[in-house]
Amino acid sequence: MSHFRIEKDSMGEMQVPADALYGAQTQRAVQNFQISGPMPARFIAALLQVKLAAARANVALGQLPAEIGEAIEMSGVELLADADLMRHFPVDVFQTGSGTSSNMNANEVLATLAGRKLGKAVSANDHVNAGQSSNDSIPSALHISAALALHNELLPALTGLLDALRAKSASDGHHIKTGRTHLMDAMPVRLSQVLDGWAAQIEAQIAQLQGLQPRVQALAQGGTAVGTGINAHPDFAARFCTELSSLTGLGFTTAPDFFAAMGSQDTAVALSGALKGLAVSLMKIANDLRWMNSGPLAGLAEIELEALQPGSSIMPGKVNPVIPEAVAMAAAQVIGHDAAITIAGQSGNFELNVMLPLVAHNLLDSLHLLAKTSALLGERAIASFKVNAPGLQQALSRNPILVTALNPVIGYLKAAEIAKQAYKQGRPVIDVAAELTELSRAELEQLLDPAKLTQGGL
Repeated sequence: MSHFRIEKDSMGEMQVPADALYGAQTQRAVQNFQISGPMPARFIAALLQVKLAAARANVALGQLPAEIGEAIEMSGVELLADADLMRHFPVDVFQTGSGTSSNMNANEVLATLAGRKLGKAVSANDHVNAGQSSNDSIPSALHISAALALHNELLPALTGLLDALRAKSASDGHHIKTGRTHLMDAMPVRLSQVLDGWAAQIEAQIAQLQGLQPRVQALAQGGTAVGTGINAHPDFAARFCTELSSLTGLGFTTAPDFFAAMGSQDTAVALSGALKGLAVSLMKIANDLRWMNSGPLAGLAEIELEALQPGSSIMPGKVNPVIPEAVAMAAAQVIGHDAAITIAGQSGNFELNVMLPLVAHNLLDSLHLLAKTSALLGERAIASFKVNAPGLQQALSRNPILVTALNPVIGYLKAAEIAKQAYKQGRPVIDVAAELTELSRAELEQLLDPAKLTQGGL
């Protein structure tokens, strides 16, 4: 028995693996683009949802026989439930910039399955792709997959991280530590102020992402080839969004302007920019945790992160801040993805952007990385670190910068003299101030009380 079968498309015959559900156009893409790997599974799932919603809409609008539409829909449902879904979708990320190969891959697979159900031919172009073009289906699948990842994965993960920060602030925020500017000792801060500062960063990033959701959920579907809607029923776009919203449980709408939705990827660029902003916030938090955990003897040793694994193949007993390091690496990747998406966003030539697969791949990877690392940071770093209270107190008592609180009483120059002598002699600043000023010990204790100094004011 032959391992291949012959399939035809508008360019002629092609040998296709005998057991493949796809046809000639997919096979051409497999042969032409052997560069990296297939499109993300989330994107393929979204593309199948496009086909399901389109089939429903076309049947309702009288553009597709009911039996064919139902067979397409049933085939799509089966594919989405297939644990080995991606074996049917081998097209490389680095393919034609419109994603036509991926669109035809989905059309051909669904046509094959639907045809088997009906016992007669179902056309990949005329039936499965009815009222659609790669030029509106691929941008729509990009938005759908990103919207679902944002709503179902990233935002819940960020909410969990925010909850972990607020809970840690409530349980351990009473501790007072040395503040630092330029990595140098500065005025004291409460741990709650540090944690609440991080929480405010995450809260702002959540608000930014939520603000972008309506734009991400607005779709190009209905614009077909160039934005005019040629070959689509006038009511197709609206009905498509109704059906898709029912399928996904998320409210999708028609883009305000098809030409903008297809000729640009401005929304994807904006979302990627917001993800980059989140990555920067996570990297700041991760690096602060690494510094605070540094030691345990020759570093700051203000906190102790949960020990998760041995830290060295040669140095016994060494434990490293592995979770913050993983978060920082993921953040760096997201920042790199954003640079590529920014360049891709500039490739909207006239009526179509021609770097759509790259945008989809990088955007979905960024959403995935940030969702996973946000959850990890909250669960395995923030929630579980222990505070080294004796270490914090020891550093505070020797911090010469506490003398800043005496400025209004003795003046900057005198305070500087006290700070320098305290540092040089390795003595508590209160002892040196008692010798070099006329202030009583009781007055100095009140003025230099670290808890009071975290409240600001005179």
